Amino acid sequence: MPDATDAPAARDYKDTLFLPETDFPMRAGLPKAEPQWLERWEKIGLYEKLRADGKGRAPFVLHDGPPYANNHIHMGTALTKVLKDMIVRTRQMSGFDANYVPGWDCHGLPIEWQVEKEFAEKGRKKRDVPASEFRARCREYAAHWIDVQCEEFQRLGGAGDWKNPYTTMAYEAEAVIASELWKFRDRGLLYRGSKPVMWSPVEQTALAEAEIEYKDHVSPTIWVRFKPVAGAADDLKDAAVVIWTTTPWTIPGNRAVCYGPGLSYGLYEVSALEEGLEFDPWAAPGDKLILADNLAADVFKAAKIAEAKRVRDVAADELGTMTLAHPFREAGFGGYEFDVPMLSGDHVTDEAGTGFVHTAPSHGQEDFEAWIAHGKSFADIPHPVGPDGAYTKDAPGFEGLQVLKTEGKKTGQEGDANKTVIAKLIETGALLARGRLTHSYPHSWRSKAPIIFRNTPQWFIAIDKPIEGGETLRQLALKSIDETQFTPAAGRNRLRSMVEGRPDWLISRQRAWGVPLAIFVHKETGEVLADAGVDARIAEAMRDGGADAWFAKPASEFLGSDYSESEWEKVEDILDVWFDSGTTHAFVLEGRDDLSWPADVYCEGSDQHRGWFQSSLLQACGTRGRAPYKHVVTNGFVVDSDGRKMSKSLGNVIAPQQVIQQYGAEIVRIWVAQADYTEDMRAGDESLKSAADAYRKVRNTLRYLLGALNGFTEEERLPVSEMPELERYVLHLAEKTGREVAAAYERFDFKAAWRRLFDFATLDLSAFYLDVRKDALYCDAPSSLRRRAARTVMDVLFDRLTAWLAPICVFTTEEAWLTRFPSEDGSVHLRQFPETPADWRDDALAAKWALILKARRAVTGALEIERREKRIGASLEAAPTIHTDDEAVREAMASVDMAEISITSGVTLGEGAAPDNAVRIEDAPGVAIVPVEAVGQKCERCWRVLEEVPAGGICQRCEAAVAEVEVAR
Repeated sequence: MPDATDAPAARDYKDTLFLPETDFPMRAGLPKAEPQWLERWEKIGLYEKLRADGKGRAPFVLHDGPPYANNHIHMGTALTKVLKDMIVRTRQMSGFDANYVPGWDCHGLPIEWQVEKEFAEKGRKKRDVPASEFRARCREYAAHWIDVQCEEFQRLGGAGDWKNPYTTMAYEAEAVIASELWKFRDRGLLYRGSKPVMWSPVEQTALAEAEIEYKDHVSPTIWVRFKPVAGAADDLKDAAVVIWTTTPWTIPGNRAVCYGPGLSYGLYEVSALEEGLEFDPWAAPGDKLILADNLAADVFKAAKIAEAKRVRDVAADELGTMTLAHPFREAGFGGYEFDVPMLSGDHVTDEAGTGFVHTAPSHGQEDFEAWIAHGKSFADIPHPVGPDGAYTKDAPGFEGLQVLKTEGKKTGQEGDANKTVIAKLIETGALLARGRLTHSYPHSWRSKAPIIFRNTPQWFIAIDKPIEGGETLRQLALKSIDETQFTPAAGRNRLRSMVEGRPDWLISRQRAWGVPLAIFVHKETGEVLADAGVDARIAEAMRDGGADAWFAKPASEFLGSDYSESEWEKVEDILDVWFDSGTTHAFVLEGRDDLSWPADVYCEGSDQHRGWFQSSLLQACGTRGRAPYKHVVTNGFVVDSDGRKMSKSLGNVIAPQQVIQQYGAEIVRIWVAQADYTEDMRAGDESLKSAADAYRKVRNTLRYLLGALNGFTEEERLPVSEMPELERYVLHLAEKTGREVAAAYERFDFKAAWRRLFDFATLDLSAFYLDVRKDALYCDAPSSLRRRAARTVMDVLFDRLTAWLAPICVFTTEEAWLTRFPSEDGSVHLRQFPETPADWRDDALAAKWALILKARRAVTGALEIERREKRIGASLEAAPTIHTDDEAVREAMASVDMAEISITSGVTLGEGAAPDNAVRIEDAPGVAIVPVEAVGQKCERCWRVLEEVPAGGICQRCEAAVAEVEVAR
């Protein structure tokens, strides 16, 4: 008997197997690979090819909301940019000509603020820098950041006309912006008014609501006594009307006290004060105070009053006849001898304070409206505070004191105004009590400093004045909102509520950098000049030299010979930057031949309901009678992994550049796609790792398909009618996936699209179909119909997956497509979504396979337990018995090879009830598995354990396959 070591070695059948082969690497190396794809797209002119390919198709226009040209992009801007790119790409691949023109917002305070800092660092204050030099530097600053952001946005994989973007500082754009304002003038909607506006002393300019953020702020609170001087009943002559305010600095601007006509008031007499205090209260026994009954107790607590007697009711009619003295009437420096009337006001409540509202029409919108509503004169409204936040001569005794510090390290902090006013109130005996209150207060979102309300002449666009057709701008805007689609739907109510409650549009700013109002006003009558010839000269000058021309050229060059420069004032206020961006539809959508008006979609963050969405809506409705968009898509904010706002102070900021360097831009895109962008999105290690893990799984599916399709030819293709049931079922899944993905893309639901694609690639394919068909792919003979069918279906799957994924995974689908179909100038992005034959859908077959898969889940679950307990290794070592009390499941299993589907060496369909030791899986009710070890020898080629296999040999199927391979060689 020969020695065992002399036995012939078992044959290695590896060279007879059809193992997947591909150059598509398992590791993507995205941070290094992606820039190479960007270079290739630039080299082949992909954007130009897309435009040529889309020529003649129906246009689809997403109008880019202009990001601000300062600083690097952040995760929020990256989110919105990726979202826009996915919208445009899905429409382009759906058969539209979907052009994308990026743009930038270049004017306004953020840039002006930074440039001012630059000059300050060189020892030059803004007021000492010539306007032309300052504006030129602003233009340079914006141009620099446009270049930076353009590169950063492109790094995210976005396709667009990056070589020819739009900017609001382009000369043509500035000319159009100015001319769009003239349309409001011609419709009678432009007017100059003097009313309290939100004013930033630090920035010395008016601010709109969109430029405000609310933060907690600690304010001094004071309770002040106003003494009657006329019209009071005898028992009220020595009483005091008490007001409460959180802005002591506005007391010099007081001109009235308002009361609520429906509130209950009483006359109270102080009888005792709290004892044991470390200071002497300003109240005293015998003091008589008029207060709202519901607030009297709060006032007594603040004033340290222990006991007070309610003497009698004080009717609203009595209050209306009273005239009060300003608290500083007897202060000794004069200027406050005027009477302070008591005015009824529906805005007065008894929810907080005293039931009386100190009314300074210079410093509050409701104060102003109450003053005017009672027939009081505009001329009697003082201007106690100047542009720098310091008291003027209209605040006698306090001139020069600042409400807020506007320079130095304490910029934005409280100045001397409050404490000086309070000290003077104590001195005159008018102060009853004082305290401090933490409350939400408006701040400039740029300087982060608190703002004040200040009466100043400004330019407005009327919202409620009837125009053509008798409708107001507000009515036209609300009508357009109703006619617009919103994603999410809640965006409609959000925008509607803002438009319903907004005041007239404040459009003038006291700044240096931006587009001027470019109008002339008659110096005596205040008439705004409307002359087509003057307008034409201004527009021509701006097209030649930009908005600078308005400041550089004398008024006479614009006025011509028909008007005298001595009679007409050139308005040099700067337009609200939201008017600039709100006008982009005019010079971009209407100004470019490759776009059209109105846009199909505007897409921005949810903060733009009060910003760009609204300003664009008002601008277009005022000039064209409808919104410039058909659909508004809104994304939420980016927060950290704990749901907190990102901020440098918290140290939780994640920059897209950082993510790209670590993971690649593809992961940022998947992070956008896999989350609900309509809500706030979390960016942190967990969410980014989740996106990276999902990416690896999808990439592995594509890689396997590429390897499995190596050498596939058209001769190998098999018609659907000749395919096994499994292939026809997978084609049904492909048809279903195509429908669901198309519908999700149509409604901009990228989360649903990604989820379906991810599940299809990883669950339907990798975890099921491709796993099942590995045996046929590797081991069947080349002529096998089963193998040909599998490869035909894999070709179909690759074709569709690469297309469906292309709008999201722009780099990886390009790599996969060109790996299989190398081309000097081809691209997956030049494809259309492939049409899927409707006859692939087979609901009856799908219902049957749902039963088969239920049984398969039971088998794989039971074998997983066997592996865990180390009773078997691979699933091919098993030949389980399947029991079921569901006849439909049994019939479905009987019609297929369950061993093949379960990836076991055999399967037996058990008769009768399952034994007690059978394994039951929660996910497969009604099915029980008895794990049985396969009997026979292991095939050295396919590894199935079969009785037909001789020791050290191969099965009959493999013998036939090997013979065919060897003959072919």
